[in-house]
Amino acid sequence: MSKETLDALAKERLVNIARGWYSQMREGLVPHIRLPTRTKQNIEYDDESAVWKYGSKESTRIATSEKSAIHLLKMAYTIGFLKQQLVENRSSTLRELYYISEGWKKAKLAAQDESNLLIEDLEILTDMQREAFHLRPEEDGASIFGPLRLRESTRRGVREIHCQQDVGEAGYPIPNNIDTIEFLDHDARFVIAIETGGMYARLMENGFDEEYGAVLVHLKGQPARSTRRLLRRVHETMNLPVVVFTDGDPWSYRIYASVAYGSIKSAHMSELLATPQAQFVGVQPSDISDYNLPADRLTEQDINALKAELTDPRFATDYWREQINLQLQMKLKSEQQAFASRGLDFVTKEYLPTRLSEMGVI
Repeated sequence: MSKETLDALAKERLVNIARGWYSQMREGLVPHIRLPTRTKQNIEYDDESAVWKYGSKESTRIATSEKSAIHLLKMAYTIGFLKQQLVENRSSTLRELYYISEGWKKAKLAAQDESNLLIEDLEILTDMQREAFHLRPEEDGASIFGPLRLRESTRRGVREIHCQQDVGEAGYPIPNNIDTIEFLDHDARFVIAIETGGMYARLMENGFDEEYGAVLVHLKGQPARSTRRLLRRVHETMNLPVVVFTDGDPWSYRIYASVAYGSIKSAHMSELLATPQAQFVGVQPSDISDYNLPADRLTEQDINALKAELTDPRFATDYWREQINLQLQMKLKSEQQAFASRGLDFVTKEYLPTRLSEMGVI
């Protein structure tokens, strides 16, 4: 789909929300919208797409109270702003949207979180990604390094890039809109998505990408939507296995879950963002004892998070139940960099080759 066609479609679907309210009022109805309930109790596994999506539970926002009426007013102002942005071929960030609303009087957004949730509502109602509304993330994207060649369309034209030969040590920066990229060819065997910058640099410095034909992707902590979209597309178009390498704590397991299963807050986009075939490499709780890794005690917050994951349907597998229960027994957590206690080459010469071989990746 061309940019012009996509812009026209996004504008039409946004305006249709307002048209719906107008039709409701003409029929003597109170304006309202229906949205899925965004909780882990309302995500269900979809067998056809192999991802987690919102279930059938819905909530209705109806302008029968001042609070609900103001919420719809804020949505109407936001729709108007996004429509104008599309007409003018401009873009903005979620943070800028929040500040722009300062002039909307009663429709002013109260906090950044409110603007984030409102845009998620619009994504659900239009069945389109926020990028189609010309909304950009506040932070820079993650990066990729490895034997992969791609073609990118930018404001400065089209260029082809080899993600080893044509980039510096930071790698190729992943753009906000992954649909501007065409993957051309590769000499890779798999993709490894890495939580921390330190481990990303370690694998690069040790030549792990060259020795094992690995495409390295730096997640930068909780991965941005563009990073998750890239992993999905590389897997689909290049038929490359994807593995995820994080710290050994409950928050890092959620990083893996967002890549493989989709996140609860963006379950409406799981078919575009999630890679259900992605596998977890580590750090596993069992690695802490198997490799005698330096570790820290779990905090009360960590323990509560692990217990919550035991009730999270995305972790409802024998593997995760075993590992999480083991960690609760050990009361320990460890970081990727803890492997350095066994030498700077240990993670690339011993740990990852062993794990990836066991998993059938190499």
